[in-house]
Amino acid sequence: MSYEKRSYGETPVYPPEEGVFSSGGGYTDEHDVFGNEENHQIKYKTLSWQLVAVLMIAEIVSNGMLSLPSSGGVVGLVPNVIIIVFLGAFGTFTAYLLVQFKLNHPEVHNMGDAGYILFGVLGREVLSAGTIIFAIFATGGQLLAGQIALGVLSDSRLCLMLYTGIFTIPTLVFSFPRTLDRLSWLSVPSVISIIVAGIIGMVGAGIYPLAGRTTSLFLQPTFVNAFISVTNPVFAYAGHFMFFILISEMRNPKDAMKAAYVLQGFATAYYVVFAIVTHWYLGDGVKSPSFSSLPTVWAKAAYGIAIPNFLIAGSLYSHTAAKLVFVRLFRNSKHLHNHTVVGWGTWTVLILLVNAASFVLAVGVPIFSYLIGIAASLFASWYTYGIAGAFWLYDSYHLRGDGVRAWRRRRTMFVLSVLTFAAGGFICVAGTYVTITLIISAYDSGSVPPPFQC
Repeated sequence: MSYEKRSYGETPVYPPEEGVFSSGGGYTDEHDVFGNEENHQIKYKTLSWQLVAVLMIAEIVSNGMLSLPSSGGVVGLVPNVIIIVFLGAFGTFTAYLLVQFKLNHPEVHNMGDAGYILFGVLGREVLSAGTIIFAIFATGGQLLAGQIALGVLSDSRLCLMLYTGIFTIPTLVFSFPRTLDRLSWLSVPSVISIIVAGIIGMVGAGIYPLAGRTTSLFLQPTFVNAFISVTNPVFAYAGHFMFFILISEMRNPKDAMKAAYVLQGFATAYYVVFAIVTHWYLGDGVKSPSFSSLPTVWAKAAYGIAIPNFLIAGSLYSHTAAKLVFVRLFRNSKHLHNHTVVGWGTWTVLILLVNAASFVLAVGVPIFSYLIGIAASLFASWYTYGIAGAFWLYDSYHLRGDGVRAWRRRRTMFVLSVLTFAAGGFICVAGTYVTITLIISAYDSGSVPPPFQC
């Protein structure tokens, strides 16, 4: 196909029969973010859709899963399962919209690039900053998961901050490769580890159920408590902010939806089984993370086997933050594709800064776990759900040149896209309100720990 040549961030002009409705018919090397890599020393576009699926599972199906059973203890087992299934299906729909937008705009490498197309310079800066902030906070969340795992394995014999520091080192090392192809092979044992760890957790709960437990099918919580049970699975699916970066390094981006289907299908099924079994046997009082409610031996086994997943997920997040800045700095320059001192020096500094920031936040901010909730409410609500609706509205309006008439012809998609955008806004506002309410309650109760505690 042919369309007008445009510079970075400029809207393409597609023939009327192609574009947003053609499953990426406009995807060519001419406008691809990495271009034609035939003669380049460093090649980014090497991933198959199968490896992208593994990468997606590795970064999404991680420590967030361990909060799902506790949500059942708030709203009841049945509503919790309904929420998980609904958000999984919703995530599949928004993944489709994200993939189509990427295929229609090959120059998009990250959410910041997409923001530039939709909202101009301000959109680029806000969505870029949000991606970096959320990725750093997500890395810090994985460091805290590693801290908990190491503490359980060693019976908390060392300082908590030291555990976090120990976990930060391999996270930094694994995030260092310049291309996702190297990380994709590390993601294979990561996925295996979280699957096996979850199975061990379920078996342990089944063999040693909590005595005197109560497992409620339905409960009537307050709005604040109820919405926590919604945000937990929202955050458990919060990986869409990486999709553009992952797709950009695929050999054939048109296969991206295959990876998304595998991710959403596996994640939803696994989440449902894990949430039901763990909540059923450990009761409404199951802790978050749920492994901490298991007998000591089983908790150690589950946490120990999950460590590779925590490491690789954290590495993927920190890699994402560094990659966004790196591509922004060196797009269309020799430093992006060649082994130059400037290129590798900059990459090294970025990786060090991202992991250092994640470590300092994880151990130095007493309310860091709550700040993760705020960051997820402000950004993950949009990246995973809301903004996907804006992508469809933009492309359907512009790419065929019909404007509002294109919306009228596809009224069902128009309504779904508007509702998707509105849902993102609701999750953002309500999630931020709930998290701030919890922070105030924590301070009032005196449960906020001091910074850099041991």
